[in-house]
Amino acid sequence: MSSSPASPASPDSPVLLTGFAPFDGAASNPSWEAVQEAAAQLRGRGVAVEARELPVVFDRAGDLLAAAIEELAPRLVIAVGLADGRAAITPERVAINVRDARIADESGAAPVDEPVVAGGPVGRFSTLPIKAMVAAAAATGVPAAVSQTAGTFVCNDVFYRVLEALEGTGVRGGFVHVPAARTVPVPQAARALVAMVETALSTTVDLHRSGGAVH
Repeated sequence: MSSSPASPASPDSPVLLTGFAPFDGAASNPSWEAVQEAAAQLRGRGVAVEARELPVVFDRAGDLLAAAIEELAPRLVIAVGLADGRAAITPERVAINVRDARIADESGAAPVDEPVVAGGPVGRFSTLPIKAMVAAAAATGVPAAVSQTAGTFVCNDVFYRVLEALEGTGVRGGFVHVPAARTVPVPQAARALVAMVETALSTTVDLHRSGGAVH
């Protein structure tokens, strides 16, 4: 859960941030644009950051992320995706072991009621201090809230794979959704991500306050 110990990795290890390539005919993806801007700002503050763009493709995205974690041995991993209908930056609480695609991914795959990882646990909880991250993002003037679902498309797939790859390492990781740029412009999303990363690096125990939902 979010109150797990902070990563024991070296302070010289990079933070790994990922965003997604454009999909479903879009010309760009705000998740990757926000990650690039946030990475540049964090580097300017002296934080080592590696940013990677992932394809919106089941299996491939998770495989690339797992390989990046093995390659970089990061001290923190935050994957970022687009939630078009949301109005706030939303750290996710839990990834579920289900693929149920409403649309096809960029390879044409549209799995229905399949596991992300065969034999894996039903769900995996974020190890990020999600409530402290929400507070930090909100303090920058960007709307933020805890989300209870990452969906059942490639975002949830990657979220689940992040947590699987980091299990037992002591390294924190999780997933954050950003809204469409027309709702929260990319510079604002990037500003919120910077605050969230800095909070995740500095916060050992998450805030104890409500972040639940009634529906």
